[in-house]
Formats: sequence, C-alpha cells, structure tokens
Amino acid sequence: MKRSKTQTRLKILDAAYGLMWRQGFLRVSMDEIALRAGVTKRTLYQHFPSKDDLLAATLAHSSELAIGRLRAFPHSGTAAEFLDAFFGELADWAAKPRWSGGGFTRVVMELADLRGHPARSIARKHKKAVEDWLTGVLAARRVSSAADRAREIMLLMEGAMALMLIHGDRTYAGAAANAAKILVQRK
Repeated sequence: MKRSKTQTRLKILDAAYGLMWRQGFLRVSMDEIALRAGVTKRTLYQHFPSKDDLLAATLAHSSELAIGRLRAFPHSGTAAEFLDAFFGELADWAAKPRWSGGGFTRVVMELADLRGHPARSIARKHKKAVEDWLTGVLAARRVSSAADRAREIMLLMEGAMALMLIHGDRTYAGAAANAAKILVQRK
C-alpha cells in the first residue's frame, strides 16, 4: 500500500526526531534518517531539501506535540500542587531509558555558533510558548506577578533538566519544585 505524501513526511519527521534527540543534530546523517524512516534518500530530499530544513521541520512538529501535551496537563489544585505535579512529570520524563535532556535546549547549544540558524528561532518560540502557558496557569491560580514567576520557573526547569542530565539524579526536579513553590508564595 502506497503512503500519502503527508504520511511519508510524518514518518521522516518521526525518524529524524528519534535520531536527532538520541544522537544530536550534527552526529546523525541523512542516510540514517532515510533508513529509519524506510524511505530512499531521494524521497527524503524531495520532502526536505537540506538537513537544516529537516531539523527546522522536526523542531516545529515536536513543538506542536509538546505544547499539545502541556495544554492537556491537569490544571486542578493549588499552585503548589500544580508545581509538584509539573516537576514530578519532569522527573518521570528524566527516568526514561536513554533520556538526554531537553531537546530544544540541546539543539540550541549544539548550534550555539550559528546564530541565524532557523532551529534557534523555533526553539526560542517553543520556550516562549511554554513560558506563556506557565504564565496562564499561574495567573489562573491568582499568583502575583505571574509572568515574572513563570520566567523564574523556566529557569528552575532548565536548571533541573541540566543537573538531572549531568548527575543522573532526578531529585533535582523536587528541589526545583520546592524553590518554585517559594516563588509563587511571594506577594
């Protein structure tokens, strides 16, 4: 049975996502992506003219999925209960085999010397969308200066992910949750 162009494109994006997150953008080859997707290199390049185009599309697709998961995240309870659940999910995510940290942050670090790379812009938009979502969640719980608190929680989240990756110790998520709960109590 022949796949549609949309199905083929999604299969390529899924293959690229898995390989790029596991190996890093620079280390994965277009040959590996084509093999994982079950397509020829010619088909791969018909959908994505360059590796940079594929990375940008992969990140945009990944961002849509991640923001969808955030929107579905339970919103009941107090700010403290929400933060415990949020950072608890982060710790659970870090417990997955072969977890390699936050993909958007990793990509930007990998491409740190390429300021104009489209992946950096997509990562920036993604992180802004997460921060906006957090602001909305906190504002709904009447947390004072919700945008400021969301920005601080973003710092805690990114720091917790980096330290969990470095140390292999998921308790950093709990420490970040505790610090975040102190922040949201501020007036």
